[in-house]
Amino acid sequence: MRYVFVSIHYLNRSAYDSLKFYSNDAMRMPKKIILKLPFENRIQAGRLLGQALAGYAKRPDVIVLALPRGGVPVGFEVARMIGAPLDIMLVRKLGTPGQEELAMGAIASGGVCVLNDDIVEALDISQEDIEAAAATERHELERRERAYRGNQPPPPIENHCVILVDDGLATGASMLAAVAALKQQKPASIVVAVPVAPPDTVQRLQEEADAVVCLATPEPFSAVGQWYLDFPQTSDDEVESLLVSAWAMPPTRQKTMTNPASPTSIDVSIAFEGFSLAGFLAVPKHAKGLVVFAHGSGSSRFSGRNRFVAEILNEAGIATLLFDLLTPEEEDIDQSTREFRFDIDLLTERLIGVIDWVSKESATAALPLGLFGASTGAAAALGAAAARADKVAAVVSRGGRPDLALSHLAQVKAPTLLIVGGEDTVVIELNQQAAEQLPVENRLEIIPGATHLFEEAGKLEQVANLACNWFLHYFSGS
Repeated sequence: MRYVFVSIHYLNRSAYDSLKFYSNDAMRMPKKIILKLPFENRIQAGRLLGQALAGYAKRPDVIVLALPRGGVPVGFEVARMIGAPLDIMLVRKLGTPGQEELAMGAIASGGVCVLNDDIVEALDISQEDIEAAAATERHELERRERAYRGNQPPPPIENHCVILVDDGLATGASMLAAVAALKQQKPASIVVAVPVAPPDTVQRLQEEADAVVCLATPEPFSAVGQWYLDFPQTSDDEVESLLVSAWAMPPTRQKTMTNPASPTSIDVSIAFEGFSLAGFLAVPKHAKGLVVFAHGSGSSRFSGRNRFVAEILNEAGIATLLFDLLTPEEEDIDQSTREFRFDIDLLTERLIGVIDWVSKESATAALPLGLFGASTGAAAALGAAAARADKVAAVVSRGGRPDLALSHLAQVKAPTLLIVGGEDTVVIELNQQAAEQLPVENRLEIIPGATHLFEEAGKLEQVANLACNWFLHYFSGS
């Protein structure tokens, strides 16, 4: 095993080791990468990791497998940047009895079980305790398999170069289980890629994988979350949304996702009275307009479907803003009570505030404005378009609930495109009724074979292309 040291600049810390890329192919690694610790969030970490893996870009034999849940947002960015397909590698940590956060091992799909012998021996953990923990985690692994994958078949592994991605490693037990399970499927090579891990864990993985790419190996380590500014728990909904977006892209589309002309989004904070909302703003050079996204119930600015659409709009020269309609505190409450997700007046008020914000920001103030609403977010978009009729040039609804904004439809002046899946019969009827009440130019576009979430192959891309053409048409005439 050969390794190459890559120069690195720690912009706010200096007591860490140099960045180390362990690989059997040093020529694949970049000469320099700029790293600031802690990472801002999983998305930023994934983009930095994607830069480090640039040597694998556009290779037809490469596939990215992410470890749910936290590894999926990181893996999504890696796959997007190197133009590779994304899938999941299901692994479950085996918590030590009485110290569940301490991993004594892990299990993976295929019945693989890897134990941390040092912990098992030091704590004198019995075989019965190990088997009991494995049975519990196996049940959860099977549940996630059904929830995340549905009818999607597993990807081909044999003779492929597999890049295994997680948001970070502590003991590395889960990753070791993933590597062991993959070896049974005879891949050409296995590359472990993570933003951060302790040196001894990296060293242990060197012995099992063909290559290990780790952006930072700080000591003392403590926990993965220590090395992120924003490290919320990744939800099942976010994992499913990102996977659906990745699976919806045909291979030809995946190859174009590394377009260097596409802007990198920046984190923004949109101030309201007494609170703020987080967002991602991307503004291409010579932008033709700006589209603000209003996500659906239970979603957020991390929505994989909306990010997929935004990427296509960016490549067409349209700026995008994805933001959270709820604060983190409200989101926590809503997860349990669903108190806010159908509060259309509240969501509309938030979107109106965001419209006013982009109208004052120097980067976006002069741009024609469009709104893209999904599910309940479409009702908020129509309500906001009615309230700010002088500012909104066009509206697109994806699988929307315009029936929740009936009192506002008569005041909408922006041309509106309503996109619904052909299998989403109830929502089709609701959109037909709304189209009849809209006093402006509108069109109902039904995509054959698509369900409510447009999970079927190629359907989300159809949504994105329809939306892109709609916005470009009305931006040019506004």
